[in-house]
Amino acid sequence: MGVSRLDLFYRRLLLTKLFIGGWGKPEDLKRIFEFRKIIGDRERCKSLVPKDFPVYIDKTEEHSDCLIHDGFFISPLEHLVPGILPPEAVKARFQFIVPKKWRGNRPVCIHLAGTGDHFFWRRRTLMARPMIKEAGMGSLLLENPYYSFQKPKDQLRSCLKNVSDLFVMGGALILESTVLLRWLEREGYSPLGMTGISMGGYMASLAVTNWPKPIPLVPCLSWSTASSVFTTGVLSRAVNWSELEKQYSINSVYEEEIIKLLEYCGTDSFKMSQELMKRSPASVDSLEHLLGLTVVERSAVGWFQMNKVQCGKKSEPVKCPRPSLHRESINFMKGVMDECTHMANFSVPVDPSLIIVVQAKEDAYIPRAGVLGLQEIWPGCEVRYLNGGHISAYLFKQNLFREAIYDAFNRFCLKYPNLY
Repeated sequence: MGVSRLDLFYRRLLLTKLFIGGWGKPEDLKRIFEFRKIIGDRERCKSLVPKDFPVYIDKTEEHSDCLIHDGFFISPLEHLVPGILPPEAVKARFQFIVPKKWRGNRPVCIHLAGTGDHFFWRRRTLMARPMIKEAGMGSLLLENPYYSFQKPKDQLRSCLKNVSDLFVMGGALILESTVLLRWLEREGYSPLGMTGISMGGYMASLAVTNWPKPIPLVPCLSWSTASSVFTTGVLSRAVNWSELEKQYSINSVYEEEIIKLLEYCGTDSFKMSQELMKRSPASVDSLEHLLGLTVVERSAVGWFQMNKVQCGKKSEPVKCPRPSLHRESINFMKGVMDECTHMANFSVPVDPSLIIVVQAKEDAYIPRAGVLGLQEIWPGCEVRYLNGGHISAYLFKQNLFREAIYDAFNRFCLKYPNLY
């Protein structure tokens, strides 16, 4: 399957760069990786967010078809990993849009924001208000850390300054979604579900892995890991590789300490190639063929392992050649992205049959080749494919996203009639 020309063209129109600050502070990456081990295990997370976590409504507007409530709360991540969030993102903000008259039950879907989706107007106009009209369903729109009022002063528009910022955003949204789901339960809304488009769909998926009950989930235009987005997708061309390569080559902590913290070892992970090299160098050829690695990429994988096995020996200093610093940086990016974003590194949702994934067949932003599919990670989930690419689906297929949401909620109601 080819990729959408519209996706390629649209990417060329955007001239800003991602991660201009580099990888982020090594000590921050270490703290994030340690916290990922906790947040990736649903059982260990049960007591992280109190059931009565305080949530506040500070403004309400009445419209002809709905009530719009603005609210806020303090992100739990600030308590659990102090100082990791920028000061602007400590206060989480949301908008809660409900029909003036419910049709019986009071269903609510939480929508997480995609890349570039600042404030609430897009989700409110394209999803929330149509959902009130079509299904009598309420929507809660959560603002992303690093976006809107939570954007750091030195960040340009939607371009995260550091790679680590994406991981902090994900951890914060998992916990903040838990706060809101528990608040909605306390307020008597049911059934509850989650959705999002592009990055929002991915973040919604992460949040649901942490929820201890069956819940409808509809991730649109997202997949199983962010590693392919930034290493092989069209967004990889927007990454400031020169700064990442510079930091990687100058600061040895990345290859001497950070790499050792990476735990994800699925069949599509960089670490798996390291393990195979230890056991049988010949077996790496089959893995590299499976992943579709080029000759240059293979040499970089070999360098990583050689550097770890030989260069790491203090008693035997070895000068190791670097065939491609750029390729090493790409592979390091894949390693850290898989560690913090790969769905296989998180708990499987309680009931995958309530998950409907909506994908674009020719998506150039979310490559699916060479990574585990969500059907393999979440057996029982449904994947629906739309014709076209990422941009055309976002612009013209929002009605199909909403249809999938209604279908997922209906499945929940049929399967769990006593839970709502």
